Amino acid sequence: MSGPAPASRALRRHVRRVWLTALIVLLAAPALSLAKPPPHAHGTGVMLPLAPGGSIANRTLPAPPAPHSATLPTQRPALGSALRLQTPQTFSMLWSPSVLPVSAPAFFAAAPGADAERNTLILYDSTGAWAWLGEAYAVQTGNLVSHASRYTMHPAIDYVAGEMDGYTGMIYIGSTYDEPLPTALLDDVLATDKPVLWMNSNIWQLSQRAGDFGTRFGWMPLFYNFDEALTVNYKGVALTRSALAVPSGLLQTSILDPTRAEAIATITDSNGATAPWATRAGHFTYIGEIPFSYVGSDDRYLAAVDLIGQVADPNMPDRNRALVRIEDVGPDANPNQLRRIADYLYSRGVPFSVAVYTHYKDPNGVYNDGVSVSQTMSSRSSRRVRDALQYMVARGGTLLMHGYTHQYENVPNPYSGVSADDFEFYRSHISADDYVIYDQPPAEDSAAWAQSRIAAAFAEFAASGLPTPTIFEFPHYAGSATDYQVVHQNFGVRYDRGLYAAGWCPGGACGSGTPDYTRIYGQFFPYAVRDIFGSLVLPESLGNIEPEEVNHHPPRSVQDILASAQRNTVVKDNVQSFFFHPYLPLSQLRQLVQGIQGMGYQFVSPESLKDG
Repeated sequence: MSGPAPASRALRRHVRRVWLTALIVLLAAPALSLAKPPPHAHGTGVMLPLAPGGSIANRTLPAPPAPHSATLPTQRPALGSALRLQTPQTFSMLWSPSVLPVSAPAFFAAAPGADAERNTLILYDSTGAWAWLGEAYAVQTGNLVSHASRYTMHPAIDYVAGEMDGYTGMIYIGSTYDEPLPTALLDDVLATDKPVLWMNSNIWQLSQRAGDFGTRFGWMPLFYNFDEALTVNYKGVALTRSALAVPSGLLQTSILDPTRAEAIATITDSNGATAPWATRAGHFTYIGEIPFSYVGSDDRYLAAVDLIGQVADPNMPDRNRALVRIEDVGPDANPNQLRRIADYLYSRGVPFSVAVYTHYKDPNGVYNDGVSVSQTMSSRSSRRVRDALQYMVARGGTLLMHGYTHQYENVPNPYSGVSADDFEFYRSHISADDYVIYDQPPAEDSAAWAQSRIAAAFAEFAASGLPTPTIFEFPHYAGSATDYQVVHQNFGVRYDRGLYAAGWCPGGACGSGTPDYTRIYGQFFPYAVRDIFGSLVLPESLGNIEPEEVNHHPPRSVQDILASAQRNTVVKDNVQSFFFHPYLPLSQLRQLVQGIQGMGYQFVSPESLKDG
């Protein structure tokens, strides 16, 4: 069949836009000490309250609980049973048969193009009720580090003397207030001249251990500040900070010696007062909070990404590249729109990609007067779409696999059961108060199930005479850990944002744990990374145009996307990457392409990023 009538198709596209904003998730977590708590999870699902910025949610991982007081501790915590390696040891002793660590360090490969000599150590907090947050923050840090360096991550309490000698830089994420840090770690940080980035808590343990910290580094940690400061200024660019992060505080620092230390990023409160947000003294950089909490599209997260990159590789290249992806193209697409897009991008010398699902389904006839629709790309009725896709390839397009049907069975998931409206690899629903809830993977989810859908999509590409895709994009950017592994085995390259679950990386050994789908979190990347599933992930960081407010998602305009692109410039080697739906006015695509080119960026093919 030819698919839904034009009026129904327009309605479907309206709904479709909603889902392409719902890509980064809020963890379903116990209540935090927040002045204004986020909407809570309903049942066993995970709610996605999204904020201004369209495709990037305002809240991803929560911040750690508020510190016990604004005043910093004056004594180091007792190590006691929290330190699992009870006796003094050295890194060489760690490998002795008589000394068995909780788990051997897990080594993660870098993305293509990274300097093979770079190797970064990531340490995180792992004790107490909020230990799962430490793992999640470390996963996000590791994903970002992989752009420029291979890395190892493990709990800070498992650090052994001399371990830092085997790395070119170190990052510590202090998410647990007064986590008992090994003396060996503090001493090695104080002794090294390698790049070190320290985030948030427990900096007082380092300053107390040093004795002369203020003299040596030229600054001191003072207290936690709980003022409503919502703007971070970095490299002359104003970045946002969610009000939800305020109750967890910002550790205030004081510059004692401007010849030794400087505030490389500042934060501004509602009265216009400024204070250091990130402080640097030589090789040592400190951020006064966890920058992975409540992340938005224009967030201070971007400053943290850049600072992480400076540890991973201080000499990484700085290339001004951009990507554009044409989204949700199925057998029901309008071939004339596809050809017009191809002609325009070709005229501007812009390579592009096309996200293709090869089986359109409307099992309940939602957009076809109650009559079921099933249309494959290889069917006779899809001939003009196939021809248009071949035309796009000839004009510089790269076809991606965007799932098989881009929907699930014959049930709303969460909307209609129709292709491009719904998830394919994850279950979801809409709450009574109009929020999107991520429930869990489908009951039948398994490696065999995921492989069967990918195999069916490959078969349709072949039967349609279309080029075999080598890059995968998850429908609505969601799948289970099993699905991500299957995709990695089939492609090795994704072009999306990652969805991760707590518990998957115990002790830093990803894949050795059981994913907890009540605590899922997403992440967007301003450049290509190799994530914890082993896949090269091509970036999509700017989102898409959203003409209307739907499901608590505000509109997102061309101007909003270009403003986000300007903020992304603070990240060295960033890739300006957005996606575009072919049913929108071509004039909007022109504005985006020309706006990004006007910033000095060159559009490249996704294939080119496979080499770094």
